[in-house]
Amino acid sequence: MEIRNIAIIAHVDHGKTSLTDSLLRQAGVGGDGVSMDMNDLERERGITIYSKNASIFYKDTKINLVDTPGHADFSSEVERVLRSIDSVLLLVDAQDGPMPQTRFVLKKALQLGLKPIVVINKIDKPAARPDWVQDEIFSLFMDLGASDEQIDFAVVYTIAKNGIAKLNLTDESNDLVPLLETILKKVPVASSEELNKKPFKFQPFNLGYDDFLGRLAIGRIYQGTIKPEANVFVKTQGSPDAKPGKVIKIFSFRGLERQEVNEAQAGDIVMLAGLTDIDIGQTVCVDPAEEILTAITVDEPTISLNIFVNGSPLSGRDGKFFTSRQIKDRLAKELEINVGLRIDFSSNEDFKVFGRGELHLAILLENMRREGYEMQISQPQVVFKEKDGKRLEPFEEVTVDVPTEMMGGVIEKMARRKGLAMDIKTEENHTKLVFEIPTRGFLGYRGEFIVDTRGEGIICSQFIGFRPHIGEIEHHSVGSMVSMATGKALTYALGGLQERGTLYIGPSEEIYEGMVIGNVARGNDLLVNPTKGKVLTHVRSKGADEAIILMPRVNLTLEKGMEIMNEDEYLEITPKIVRLRKKILIEVDRIRAKRLESQKNG
Repeated sequence: MEIRNIAIIAHVDHGKTSLTDSLLRQAGVGGDGVSMDMNDLERERGITIYSKNASIFYKDTKINLVDTPGHADFSSEVERVLRSIDSVLLLVDAQDGPMPQTRFVLKKALQLGLKPIVVINKIDKPAARPDWVQDEIFSLFMDLGASDEQIDFAVVYTIAKNGIAKLNLTDESNDLVPLLETILKKVPVASSEELNKKPFKFQPFNLGYDDFLGRLAIGRIYQGTIKPEANVFVKTQGSPDAKPGKVIKIFSFRGLERQEVNEAQAGDIVMLAGLTDIDIGQTVCVDPAEEILTAITVDEPTISLNIFVNGSPLSGRDGKFFTSRQIKDRLAKELEINVGLRIDFSSNEDFKVFGRGELHLAILLENMRREGYEMQISQPQVVFKEKDGKRLEPFEEVTVDVPTEMMGGVIEKMARRKGLAMDIKTEENHTKLVFEIPTRGFLGYRGEFIVDTRGEGIICSQFIGFRPHIGEIEHHSVGSMVSMATGKALTYALGGLQERGTLYIGPSEEIYEGMVIGNVARGNDLLVNPTKGKVLTHVRSKGADEAIILMPRVNLTLEKGMEIMNEDEYLEITPKIVRLRKKILIEVDRIRAKRLESQKNG
C-alpha cells in the first residue's frame, strides 16, 4: 500500500479542522460529532491548539493527515510537523486572502522545499473573491522567494464544512474527490521497497502519554521497518552516546483512532511505546553507527512571566495542587510535549516561564487551572537579547482590518505604542492596515482594540524577529481600585464605588486587603472599602428606600487579567476564580517599599 504524508496549514479560522473532519467523514472513518479538535479548550475557543494526526484510505493509498494550529503563538507545533511530511495543503479563506500566519507557515514550508497545494476555502461566502485571493497567494509565493516548481502550484476550491471540492469554480461537485485526486497526483509517495530494505530510522515530532505504556513517541519512519520487541538506539544531536531502548508496542492511525500493528514500514507515521526518555527531534535507529537526522528546531520565545506559589489570604480553598513541588512537577511534564516553552527552575521562590506569546502562556495556565492547580503570576514581560553590545527586543507584524471610519483611532493608538504603518489598503468601507511594532508596545492592546472598534475589527500578529531596543513606550495606564479591608463586598459600598471606575467584583464576594477590585481612569491607585455597610438610624430619609442598581462588572478572565495587570501586581489563579492583587498587600508596607526604591534609585 502506498503512503502519502500531508499537513494542513493556514491562518487561524480559515477552515483546517473543518476540512479534515469532512475528509474523515467521506473516507468512512469519522462520524457526526467526531472532530480533530478534541481538547475542551479547542472546542470552547474554536481554534486548533495542538497538532493532531489522522489517516484516511483512498484508492489503496493511506493518506496521513496532520492538522496544525493556525494561531501564531503555537507556530512551534507547525514547525516540527513540517519536517516530517512531504507536502502541505495551504488553506486560504476566499474572502480574507493570505493573513499573517499564512505567510509564516508558507515561509517555513517553502524553506523546507515542500511544494504546497493551494486550497481556497469558503467559496460560498457572499463576499468571496477567489480570483483576487489566488492572485494574492501568487504574489505571496513570489515575495517569499519560492522556486519555479513551487510557484506552479495546484489550486482546489472548497466548501470544507459541506465537504465539497472543485478544480474549477464552474464545476459541479458534491464531495471531496477532486481534492483527494489532486493529493494522489501531486504529493510524492513516501513508501517504497527500496526504503524498507534500509536500516530502521525514526524521528518523533510529537509526544503522547498513556497511563499503562507511559510516554509515546509519534513520528515518521524515514527508512526500514520495525516490529514490537525490537531493540533500538536513541541518538541526540551533539551527543556521541547512543542510548539503548526497546520498542514494546507499535500503533498506526486509522481515522482518529490508534490501532496496534505487528509491523510498520518506511514512510508511515506511527506511535512507538516503550522508549521512556524519548524527546522530540531525537533519532531512533537499530544501528548505533547510523547517521543522526537533523534535529527539529523552533524559534526562540519572546515573552516571559514568573509563576509563584499562591500567597494570598484565600489560598488553598479551591485547588488540589498548590505547593512549589507540585507546580514544578507539572511544569516539567509540560516541557516534555511543549517544544515552544522554556522554563528556568534555578530560583527557589518562583519559576520563570518563556513562551511564544500571551495566548501560548495563557493556554498553559488555563490547563493547569482546570487540573486543580493554584498559583499566582507576575506581569508578562518581553524577552531581551544582547548582540554585539546592542540590546535587542522582539518585533511583531500586526495586521488590522477595521471599518474605515475607525481607522484613525487605531493608527493613533498604534503610533503611541511605537507602531510603524507599513501598508494601508482601503476596499469599499473597510481598511486593512499593516504595522511593525515592538512586542512591548503590542502587549495589552487587544482588549483596547475590541473596545475601540466595537467588536467589528480583526487583529492578528506574527513574530518577525529581534531588532534594536526602541526606547520608552507610552501605554494607556489606569489606576487600580485597591481594597483596604478584608471581608465580603456589600452592594451599598459597590454602588458608590462604581461611579469612580470599573469594578471586577460583585456583591457578597470575598475580598482581602490589597486585592484589586476594579480600576479608575486616573493613573493613581485608589484605596477603597468595599465592605462598608449603610449606617442605620431612627430617622427616615428621603432616599431610604431607593434601590441600588449595580452596573455589570468586568468579568476577569485569565487573559484579561494578564492584559490589564500592572507591574506591581500579581494575578491569582485558582480553579474557580481569577483575582488581581498587589504584590505587597498592606498599604503602609507598599509606601515604605516605594520610598526605599526611590532612595536606592536616587
